[in-house]
Amino acid sequence: MSDILLDMKNVMIEGRSDRQWKPIIKGVDLTLKRGEILGLIGESGAGKSTLGLAAMGYTKGGCRISGGSINFDGIELVGASDEALRQLRGKRIAYVAQSAASAFNPAFKLINQFTEAPVQHGVLSKAEAQSDAIELYRKIRLPNPETIGFRYPHQVSGGQLQRAMTAMAMACRPDLIIFDEPTTALDVTTQIEVLAAIRDIVRAYNTAAIYITHDLAVVAQMADHIKVLLRGEEVEQAPAREMLSNPQEDYTKSLWAVREFRRAPRPPRDANEAPLLVVENVSAAYGPVKILDNVSVTIKRGSTVAVVGESGSGKSTLARVIMGLLPPIEGGIVYDGTALEGVGAKRKRGLKRHIQMIHQMADTALNPKHRIKDIIGRPLQFFIGLKGAAKEARIRELLTLIELDPDEFMHRFPSELSGGQKQRICIARALAAEPDFIICDEVTSALDQLVAEGILRLLDRLQRELDLTYMFITHDIATVRFIADEVVVMQHGVIVEQGLKDDIFTPPHAPYTELLLSSVPEMDPDWLSNLLTARDGKIAQVDPE
Repeated sequence: MSDILLDMKNVMIEGRSDRQWKPIIKGVDLTLKRGEILGLIGESGAGKSTLGLAAMGYTKGGCRISGGSINFDGIELVGASDEALRQLRGKRIAYVAQSAASAFNPAFKLINQFTEAPVQHGVLSKAEAQSDAIELYRKIRLPNPETIGFRYPHQVSGGQLQRAMTAMAMACRPDLIIFDEPTTALDVTTQIEVLAAIRDIVRAYNTAAIYITHDLAVVAQMADHIKVLLRGEEVEQAPAREMLSNPQEDYTKSLWAVREFRRAPRPPRDANEAPLLVVENVSAAYGPVKILDNVSVTIKRGSTVAVVGESGSGKSTLARVIMGLLPPIEGGIVYDGTALEGVGAKRKRGLKRHIQMIHQMADTALNPKHRIKDIIGRPLQFFIGLKGAAKEARIRELLTLIELDPDEFMHRFPSELSGGQKQRICIARALAAEPDFIICDEVTSALDQLVAEGILRLLDRLQRELDLTYMFITHDIATVRFIADEVVVMQHGVIVEQGLKDDIFTPPHAPYTELLLSSVPEMDPDWLSNLLTARDGKIAQVDPE
């Protein structure tokens, strides 16, 4: 049996746009051995996901494989029949999507979705598949492996769902798994669990993998080799350790150096200036379940306060309370000296426009049926009262402010924009209301590092020019180091600690803050192994059993 499992030669893929076929992948080669993990990196639009899906003989709607060869274990996938491809997909080649929440069917329990592939492919009976699911759930460290499969997708956390999808991909013991940004939107502590689960299970079954990511520190933990893509072409490829220590091409070096952005120092403000926003002893709940418990935060005008914590810590719930989307059950909020109504609909329009929000997922935050001029124009008309030529002129000003050409972007739909461009439109829409205070909810978590840095630089410039105040919700500690003046650390709906950034990040740390800081991946290929060994050692010292 050949060691070469996947051999892609001179692969060319085109996408249809304006009734013309345009190149997406421009003659890329890819070779993968059995049991090997290839890291595929590059900025948004590089063609990573398109190339990864092509390894299954698949293209998204509006795309086609226009040239080259894709040979999987002696089977040519280019031109293969639909039936031949169906026999491979799910059984010998599996795919793990970026967003498990949208990839699972919400109407079926996890274990039923696990058993579908092995039963349909005739690998296992349903009873055998259910038993195997429990065993795989145990291997990837899911809690209560005997029962967690009988929950629906919405009844487990994002990290648990991502691990359940990894187990589902392993159901038929495939030869190849394509992991498409599987940890992008996860907090750092959950990401550690998912990375460890993926690496352990791939190695245990000698499964080959293509690991698509824009996070260089993550790919350092996972890959044997790294391939860098740019605009559909290969930049360079090398063994992971060699690539990390000595990248050859200028573009690769620019990826390595991208996290050097630091905010310019701010001029001192009047120490006696009243705070812009005060959250006083706020508690909030969803039904009978309390999510926030006696939370108090003070935010000074012109500052950036970062709110950090893992999924379920209450960060986004705090944002919803401030926005008036969830009324508090206790406590209150004072904005610029005025007490805010708990229900946003009861707040006066003139006051409501001063507090705006930029959402995490620009894809779902923008109406796909509206053009950009309509998306930005609506708050201009609703809050400011602009119409006609005055509104269009202001739309042009806002697009220029976020560094997009008005003539090029005004009449586009969101589907015609990249991820970073969509997030810039979300920023412009928030600015249209002429706010003083903006909540940025994980606004860079789904973006590659080059694009994310551009968004951070844009937000920094806008803050200086417009005297904006930010509450920046994030699980990315590196981002916090770049942009924050103060930090609020949350866990289980309470504030663990808060204070100036330098104070919070200077030892000694609170135990939970120490956990967050220690979970930030480093560009050391041995970092994950060393971390897991150290943590296992601590657990053994506490509980020898």
